[in-house]
Amino acid sequence: MPEKVFRARGLTKTYKTGEVEVHALRGLDLDIANREVVVLLGPSGSGKSTLLNIMGGLDHATSGSLFFGDIDLTNLDDRGLTAYRRHHVGFVFQFYNLVPSLTAYENVALVTEIAEHPMRPEEALALVGLESRADHFPAQLSGGEQQRVAIARAIAKRPDVLLCDEPTGALDSKTGIIVIDALLGVNSQLGTTTLIITHNASIQSVADRVLSFADGHISGIHENSARRAAAELSW
Repeated sequence: MPEKVFRARGLTKTYKTGEVEVHALRGLDLDIANREVVVLLGPSGSGKSTLLNIMGGLDHATSGSLFFGDIDLTNLDDRGLTAYRRHHVGFVFQFYNLVPSLTAYENVALVTEIAEHPMRPEEALALVGLESRADHFPAQLSGGEQQRVAIARAIAKRPDVLLCDEPTGALDSKTGIIVIDALLGVNSQLGTTTLIITHNASIQSVADRVLSFADGHISGIHENSARRAAAELSW
């Protein structure tokens, strides 16, 4: 991957409900570096999820440009965005979206069947510390374990980018720490650029950068130089 994974310039997103316009993003400029861990912090409606959806190829920007490497995502049609999601992006959401009738191993294997160069399901589960739970069904796993299976499923296709929307939102604080540790382990071991949306300010200490959002803008940027330096030494 190039040094800059994402480059957004003048990015806007406007939703229309009848005659009412909602400006979710207002001319956003942003660079995301390769291997970076970035936390997107801010209240509901501030534009975090809208940005993540556009970065993930789940939605189209209204105007401006967004590049993933040399690929202009704002010019891709639906078929192009599907290919982009399949080959480059892993998603982790607040709710785990596991198939209840499949084991942890089988849930991860669903992704490996459509990926170009996947890792083995047991390898992905081992990266999140769940190799011993591979034959368990979701109902036999705790919430934190289910979320780690969801992370294993997301990383099994070896994505360049991992986009996480409130991955600890349905968990207690102790379990949330375990899930965040799993995400950081993936970033460290695979070099996966990771963006994490959260309302929880305590998570910001784990990031290379924290982007604070308000009313469709980035209202503040906090650099964690110590965390970045330690990560670079591990690479």
